[in-house]
Amino acid sequence: MSVERLVKLFTELVRIDSPSLSEGDVAQAVARELEAAGCTVRFDDSMAQTGSDIGNLIAELPGTVDATLLLSAHLDTVEPGRGIEPVERDGVIYSAGETVLGADDKAGLAAAIESIRRIAESGAKRPTIRCVFTVGEELGLKGAKALDPDDGRADLCLVLDADGRPGGIVIAAPTHYTFVAEFYGRAAHAGVSPERGVSAIEMAADAVSAMELGRLDETTTANVGSVHGGSATNVVTAEVRLTGECRSLDRERVEQVKERMDSVMRKAADDRCGTVTIDWTLEYVGFVYSDDDPALALLKDAAQAAGLEPHTFRTGGGSDANIFAATGTPTFALGCGMQNVHSHEEHVAIDDLESMTRMIIAVSDRLAREG
Repeated sequence: MSVERLVKLFTELVRIDSPSLSEGDVAQAVARELEAAGCTVRFDDSMAQTGSDIGNLIAELPGTVDATLLLSAHLDTVEPGRGIEPVERDGVIYSAGETVLGADDKAGLAAAIESIRRIAESGAKRPTIRCVFTVGEELGLKGAKALDPDDGRADLCLVLDADGRPGGIVIAAPTHYTFVAEFYGRAAHAGVSPERGVSAIEMAADAVSAMELGRLDETTTANVGSVHGGSATNVVTAEVRLTGECRSLDRERVEQVKERMDSVMRKAADDRCGTVTIDWTLEYVGFVYSDDDPALALLKDAAQAAGLEPHTFRTGGGSDANIFAATGTPTFALGCGMQNVHSHEEHVAIDDLESMTRMIIAVSDRLAREG
């Protein structure tokens, strides 16, 4: 049966070690499965940018109508993710040992592959289906950021990488900035001549205390992630490194928060007669879809056809969906059934793997009708 084939595929994939930037073995296994299903498969030349042992996997199943459906998932898993042994209990798959399961994101990989198998076997009218399976997602969307934008353009993109039950549809994700700030003062002996010193720790402390941190409003957050500096209790510290971030579903709002954080850091350094250098990085741009978006209507209809109750939600986290959406492609991250991800308690129900597969097929059917 196709459900048994799906479960077999998923358990085989999670047994293949694929920590971030060491995705080569699982990528080759996935490539073989897709080629057997009738896809052409290639790997891009992103290795120099990502540091992975293989490029992003890009595969296409030719369509019979003029439309393209893009399926995205990532090949890497978090640690501890080596030597995973899946076990089934009451229709749910867990890890047997002291590891994650790797359903994040091998549930997405398995559902994508099995849906392509069934679509190809059915002979039904279909759009071209392109798979883009990325490397280094868990390290900051490395593979997606290194992807040729043309490979990310399609009529509709499904990113199979949201936790929660199938039927869940992410309609908004934030714009995200990170920063690295280096505060510079002047070292001095803390017991003999502290007045000769300029403390970088005091500058950083002033900056952090002046920042608004945590949840700033319903769609906006800010955080200081680390503070590093100092060497001994009897030395006025001359250098401190501060890292942090801000993110919001509202692009204008996140720009305001970024400017505020930047200004208080510069003022803190100036007030203490020190200096600071601040390096900001735009990690990804956010997206927001309205409730009446036509692509969302298609997804809701497909979910119902697959026997699911569609529900939309917004997230404060980023994913490869942010990168694909930035190309102008209508992009939605979908719940794939993964639960308690990044923990030893991670699990996924077999029914959810099957439901996700059915939903992808239903999306393909509806896109084919419009093509």
